[in-house]
Amino acid sequence: MTTFPDLDGARQLAEHLITHHLAACVNILPVMTSVYCWQGKLEQGQEHQLLIKTEQHRTNEVQSAIEQVHPYELPEIIVVPILAGHKPYLNWISESVHKND
Repeated sequence: MTTFPDLDGARQLAEHLITHHLAACVNILPVMTSVYCWQGKLEQGQEHQLLIKTEQHRTNEVQSAIEQVHPYELPEIIVVPILAGHKPYLNWISESVHKND
């Protein structure tokens, strides 16, 4: 998962991840409000959450891609393991991210 402050940047990252076979799908959720403390100051901003579907062996490449284009000094990058799911869907993810292997 990651967040982006603007829809255009979120779409560009999603397209990059898909076209380079680093992810099978990226969901860009509608704008949300994030409230957080940054450098000792209470902040608030609008962001889009990106849910990136990939496999564990691609996580370092996904993280690098996010870091290269992200406008934040400290981007959110969180990896959540897939413990179970619909087998045909999980197979599709696997096939999608192995196209360049």
